[in-house]
Amino acid sequence: MNRTFICGFLSFLLAGTVILPGRAQGTEKDYERANSVGRELSGKVLHNDIRPAWVGKTDMLIFEDRSPAGKDFILADALKKTSKKAFDAVKLADALAKITHDTVRATDLPIRNLVMADDLKSMTFEYSGAVYKCDLKKYTVTREREARRPFTWGGDDRWPWGFRNELIGRPDTSPDKNMTAFIRDYNLWIRMLKDKKEYQLSHDGGIGKYYSASVYWSPDSKKIMAYLVIPAEKHMISYVESSPEGQLQPKYYSREYPKPGDAVPQFFPQIFDVAGKKHIAVDETMILNQYSLEEFRWDSLGNSLTFEYNKRGHQVYRVMRIDAATGKMSVIIDEQSPTFIDYSGKRYRYDVKGTGEIIWASERDGWNHLWLYDGNTGRVKNQITKGEWLVRGVVSVDEKERSIIFMASGREKGDPYLIHYYRIGFDGTELTHLTPADGNHEAVFSDNGKYFVDTWSRVDMPPVSVVRSMADGSEVMRLAEADVKDLMATGWQYPEVFTAKGRDGVTDIWGIIIRPLNFDPSRKYPVIENIYAGPHSSFVPKSFRPTFSNMNSLAELGFIVVQIDGMGTSNRSKKFHDVAWKNIKDAGFPDRILWMKAAADKYPYIDIERVGIYGTSAGGQNSTGALLFHPEFYDVAVSSCGCHDNRMDKIWWNEQWMGWPVDQSYIESSNVENAHLLKGKLLLINGEMDNNVDPASTTQLVNALIKAGKDFDYLLVPGMQHSSGGVYGERRRMDFFVENLLGVKPPDWNKKEK
Repeated sequence: MNRTFICGFLSFLLAGTVILPGRAQGTEKDYERANSVGRELSGKVLHNDIRPAWVGKTDMLIFEDRSPAGKDFILADALKKTSKKAFDAVKLADALAKITHDTVRATDLPIRNLVMADDLKSMTFEYSGAVYKCDLKKYTVTREREARRPFTWGGDDRWPWGFRNELIGRPDTSPDKNMTAFIRDYNLWIRMLKDKKEYQLSHDGGIGKYYSASVYWSPDSKKIMAYLVIPAEKHMISYVESSPEGQLQPKYYSREYPKPGDAVPQFFPQIFDVAGKKHIAVDETMILNQYSLEEFRWDSLGNSLTFEYNKRGHQVYRVMRIDAATGKMSVIIDEQSPTFIDYSGKRYRYDVKGTGEIIWASERDGWNHLWLYDGNTGRVKNQITKGEWLVRGVVSVDEKERSIIFMASGREKGDPYLIHYYRIGFDGTELTHLTPADGNHEAVFSDNGKYFVDTWSRVDMPPVSVVRSMADGSEVMRLAEADVKDLMATGWQYPEVFTAKGRDGVTDIWGIIIRPLNFDPSRKYPVIENIYAGPHSSFVPKSFRPTFSNMNSLAELGFIVVQIDGMGTSNRSKKFHDVAWKNIKDAGFPDRILWMKAAADKYPYIDIERVGIYGTSAGGQNSTGALLFHPEFYDVAVSSCGCHDNRMDKIWWNEQWMGWPVDQSYIESSNVENAHLLKGKLLLINGEMDNNVDPASTTQLVNALIKAGKDFDYLLVPGMQHSSGGVYGERRRMDFFVENLLGVKPPDWNKKEK
């Protein structure tokens, strides 16, 4: 954006307002404020995060409440509409300190996942990686077990990307407990538990096409479904950990990591009559070119079983049935799309017991809705939900009442991304809105089916929590309303929800604007966009928070920071979403640019002559793409752990949106292939041990930029996994924007203490 000062100055005059840069930005004081803003605003909101949990099947619930005196745990009775302290926090703190030898403060008990007994005489909770039980009569605490370890990428036993080893599995005991099924020499066998006799059921397994150790007994124990596997060659990627803890020399690792275009295992179900020791062959021709076969389910009588067939390319997704007597395969539900079927984000299936019906989610009418199928004939009985809005998830299905509680967005006026809860009958009648307040709702339903806790907020409205009736959504009792007086006293402002028309001139594009604490409308602020345009979801925050991580930190340096959901992201119409199909590089940029121009038209202090952008992972790909494909608007980018070529990234995500076979569209969207187009200032960051995106994706971009003779900056962080760069990377990102957007030399960090 090489505009002359005179043209810019004249435009201000014509607008009737002159805005000069004002006092310095990007100063050391700004850095101090940026680095401390999270701490400064922490704890400034009271009655905020209540984390409710219902007490068994009673009418009572327990929740956290932070008041000026500290944290309390409140027991509320929805039937009696009363509340009181759930337990004596001082006694519990003393008892916990006694068993753990830790210092435990009664006013800030660091416990979570409370489960209160129905009789209120005891409860369990998690503390410091373990589950404890407290007798609330004697206030004695005992350690029960280790807490469940949260999922983390990269552990040796938790690497999520490879295919399962189908030969590994324990013997599977039949429902009647008389037999076990197991694999020996690639074939299916059974062992009688009483006399230990063994029988071979299959004879066609061998190297290259063998039976999986995962088998599925019919409910009556008379049949087994086992599938033949044609394995695929494993795609391995290698890592060198240059600076490992505990030793001087590097460590070397190799991981399975399937990528777009790779062969995937093929599964072919077979039926076995156990008593007759008979193999009932199943035709393979209806399930060729699989991406996956999943959700194998026998019917209650053992006459047939269903499964889901996801054809490679994700444009055909079917529910199939196998007749267990004949092996004949048929199609029950046939989902097809000329673009993609969002199996990874919008798939939902519920089999109704007794009636043979299936509740199924589909975007076939242009919006994600629920449909009711006759599961025996495959006939659509009726569409359950309909309209220009979409179902976001199903909470529960009541088969007796033939009703569904579900989440949806876009049905109410205002922000189409705000989640609300509804009830509807199987036949599509009696739609009841359970959460009438204008906000983004999160509900926790009681086990007795009578009440739910409804907490709602927006980025520009603090949370409110109430108990509502599950019958009609009426308010039963109020639990908490957030108090933001102390937060507002710091100079904090609510993020602004802003909308502008997208590229079609019709569709509203939604985003937020974040300003610094010392915001001065007489100053001129460069704008920085935080981008993540992955098609698997939408990403602009919708619920209240005092800070939004690095967006607030960057704002404090003298920037306006924005986040936007452009076309190609999810949670709107199918047409809105389809923009991403075979076109990841689009990333909604035409909509984002129009949105920022509209914001600048409304607010002259937003300087769209100086525009930065940053993101991580898919956002890393998007932010680099901004400089390659839209250099007329974006000037500076910081890209962390980017998937810079979709052929280099994990198979499921990229084939879901870019399709299969791998074709020219992958090349057209590749930052690596288009590196020669770079204009502007670019900082690339990645970790050498990235456990999500192959780190070679970034280094290949570095190589292409070097070959193209381009100037750029590159930070490789030893030992770092999938991240935006850690503390050091965050600071380098700040410096990069300060220097290249503000024109200010960052502080000399080499002269300062760590």
